[in-house]
Amino acid sequence: MQTIDLNCDLGEGLANDALLMPWISSANIACGYHAGDTDTMQKTIALAIQHEVAIGAHPGFADKTNFGRTEMNLPLNEIFDLITEQVWQLQQMAKQMGASLQHVKPHGALYNMSARDALLANTIAKAVYTIDQNLVLFGLSGSLSVSEAEKIGLPTASEVFADRTYQPNGSLTPRSAPGAMIVSTEQCLQQVLEMIQQQTVTTADQQTIPINAQTVCLHGDGEQAVAFAQQIYQELGNNHIRIQRIAH
Repeated sequence: MQTIDLNCDLGEGLANDALLMPWISSANIACGYHAGDTDTMQKTIALAIQHEVAIGAHPGFADKTNFGRTEMNLPLNEIFDLITEQVWQLQQMAKQMGASLQHVKPHGALYNMSARDALLANTIAKAVYTIDQNLVLFGLSGSLSVSEAEKIGLPTASEVFADRTYQPNGSLTPRSAPGAMIVSTEQCLQQVLEMIQQQTVTTADQQTIPINAQTVCLHGDGEQAVAFAQQIYQELGNNHIRIQRIAH
């Protein structure tokens, strides 16, 4: 049976974390900089343990006002510290609760910037490697985030998105552009199945491009996040695809 990891950004102060956990295999937990705090981090770790969901750190820019979605041009040494501080804190919390950290996925603007900036991607990868060289870095499929991490020997997972549309170059349609978010359940399921089964994706302008799908992201802050998660879980099962955490 084919398998796929289904990940979700959680611990961001929304009320649906407990409703999403049964349907996913990996949780990206906000570390208090773009969203969340010590309390939400502990609660989300506890939920992940309860549902046997892999725990991941979701570090972002220290910018709660803009939810970490505004680009910030910081010196690379500050980026390094930004990542290590957040990942280390979540890792220590997980250890204290009898769990371990599986992966790291940068958030928002930091994620998108690293996908196209080799130096930034390298800095993030090195920061993660410094904490634990066995942590898996989740990065945009086909991007510099993945290739730079692979260069230093850090495990990676090529990430695709269930609820975002794609541009012909493999990047995500900017959130500010019309049609960036997928709101139709049918379109969401169609895209997920295409990416997993065909390893291709149909872009916003109806081109078909290759894509490497190792983990599928569903945004937890979407209005239809829970419904999408349930439908994806059911549809993948109907197509003999099992949702399973990344194996490294």
